[in-house]
Amino acid sequence: MLTALSIRNVVLIEALDLDFGSGLGVLTGETGAGKSILLDSLGLALGARADSGLVRNGEAQASVAATFEAPRAGHRVTDLLADNGIDIEPGEPLIIRRIVKADGGSRAFVNDQACSAALLRDLGSALVEIHGQHDDRGLLNPRGHRALLDAYGRCDTGAVAQAYHAWRAAADRLAESRASVETAARDRDYLTHAVDELTRFAPEPGEEATLAEERATMQKGARLSDDLSAVTECFTGSDGGLAQLRQAARRLDRIVGEYEPLAEVLAALDRAVIEASEAEDRLNEAAEALSFDPARLDAIETRLFDLRGLARKHQVQPDDLAALRDEMAAKLAAIEGGEDHLVALETDVKAKAAAYREAAQSLSAERRQAAGKLDAAVAAELAPLKLDAARFRTVVAPQEEWQWAPHGMDRVEFEISTNPGAPFAPLVKIASGGELSRFILALKVALAEQGGADTLIFDEIDRGVGGAVASAIGERLSRLSRTNQILVVTHSPQVAARGAGHMLIAKSSDGTVTRTGVHALSDGERREEIARMLSGAEITAEARAQAERLLEKL
Repeated sequence: MLTALSIRNVVLIEALDLDFGSGLGVLTGETGAGKSILLDSLGLALGARADSGLVRNGEAQASVAATFEAPRAGHRVTDLLADNGIDIEPGEPLIIRRIVKADGGSRAFVNDQACSAALLRDLGSALVEIHGQHDDRGLLNPRGHRALLDAYGRCDTGAVAQAYHAWRAAADRLAESRASVETAARDRDYLTHAVDELTRFAPEPGEEATLAEERATMQKGARLSDDLSAVTECFTGSDGGLAQLRQAARRLDRIVGEYEPLAEVLAALDRAVIEASEAEDRLNEAAEALSFDPARLDAIETRLFDLRGLARKHQVQPDDLAALRDEMAAKLAAIEGGEDHLVALETDVKAKAAAYREAAQSLSAERRQAAGKLDAAVAAELAPLKLDAARFRTVVAPQEEWQWAPHGMDRVEFEISTNPGAPFAPLVKIASGGELSRFILALKVALAEQGGADTLIFDEIDRGVGGAVASAIGERLSRLSRTNQILVVTHSPQVAARGAGHMLIAKSSDGTVTRTGVHALSDGERREEIARMLSGAEITAEARAQAERLLEKL
C-alpha cells in the first residue's frame, strides 16, 4: 500500500508531502489544477520515462519519493528485490526514489540503494495499477489474463506443470541419446581402433609414477654398482675387514684373563664386530635394492615411453587413459544397443506427452468453465456503469504445440464489443478513456481479490457520466477498497462522497510564480468541496444541503 508521496520541483509543484491511508482516497480539483502533474510524478517514481521537461523552471533537478508498506513474504516485490540484490530489513517500509536532472539523465534508488529504471518499472507494476487516460497497463496486458482467470476459477496448474517438466525432461534425454548415438556411429572405426589399442596396452591409474620410480632406482643402481662391489669386497672373504676383526677378538679373548686391562679392549672389539656386521647387512640390502637387470630396465623404459605417447595421442594425462578406454567402450556399446535404447526413450516421451496433454485438456475445461462464470459476473456490472450495450468475453483458445508450456496449452485473453453488432476486440482497442476505465472497474469488481497490485489508481473514471452511473462507480470503488487501496481522481460528487479520505488539488499564483498544492480536507472542507462540485463556480445553499445529504447517505 502507498503510504506517502514526496515531490520536489516537478513542473508546478515546488514541494509537496502527502500521506495516504487505506480504503478509498479521492482527489478533486478544478480542471487545470495539476492533477495530471501529480500522476506524472508518481509515474516517474514507478519507472516511467525520465523527461527533463518535468523539472520545475529554474531548478537543477526534480525528485519524487514514494513510500510503501513493507512487502509481504512471498510477494512478487520481495522476489524482485532479492533477484536484484536489494536488501531491506523485515518490516522496513519500501521507499522508491527517482531524481531527474534538468540537463538530462536520471537516477533511481530503492531504500537508498542505487538501482535501474527497469527495476523501478517492475516494482511499479507489482505495487500500483494506474487506469485511465495516462497509463493503460494492468488488466490491459493479455500476458496477465491467464493467471487472473486461473485465480478466479481456482484452477490448479500444478499437475500440468509437473507433467510438462516430466515430458520435456524425457524429450531432452531422448535428444541427448540420439545425438550421442549419431556422433558415436560417425566415429565407429576410430573408436574401435582406439579401444582395441588401449585394451591391449591395459593402462592403469598411477602406473606412470610407479614405472618412473622403478626406472630411476635401476638407473641409480647402475651408477653405484662398481662402488658397492668394492665396498662389499672390503667386508667379505677370509682377508676381509670383518673376518680380521673376529679373528682378533678370538685371540684377545684367550689372553684377557692374564691381563685385566685387556677386557676393555675386547669389549671395544666386540662392539666393532657387531657394528661391522650390521653395516655388512645394510650394504647387502642396498646392493640388492639397487641391483638391476638391463633387460628389465629396457622393458620399463619402453612401457613408460609408450604410456606417455598414448597420453599425448589422446590428449589426456597418462593416469586418465584407463577412464578414456572405458568411456570409448561405452560409446561403442551405445552404438551396439543404441536403437533399442532409443526406442525405449521414444516410448517414454510419448507416454509423458500423453500425460501432459490429458492434464492440460482437463485444465482447459476448468478454464472454460471459469471463463463462463467470469463473463457472467462482468456482464452484471456493465449496465449500472452505462455499458449496457457492451459485451465481454474471456477467450480460451488452444495454442500450437510449440507454444505449450507449464501453464497449459491455452491462450487466454479478455475481449469486448462496445456496440451491438460490433466485433469483439482486445480491451486496449477501446477508444474512450472513460469507457475503458469503467470496463476495468467492472473487471476488477468481478475478479475481486484475484491478484494484482495492492494499490489501484483510477484517473477520471467518471468522465462523461453523472447521476446514477456516477453513483454506481462510487459504490464499486468503495467495494474494491475493502481489499485494495483505491485512489481516484474524480469530478463526480457522488464518487467523492464515497471516499474515506479527500484531498483537494489547487493551483495558486502570487503574480510571478504559479504553484500546485494538495490539501487534505477536514469534514467541513470536504462538504464545501463536494458542494462546489455540485454547483460550479458559485456555491449555493442548495448545493451545500445536497452535499450534506450525499455524505450522510454514505
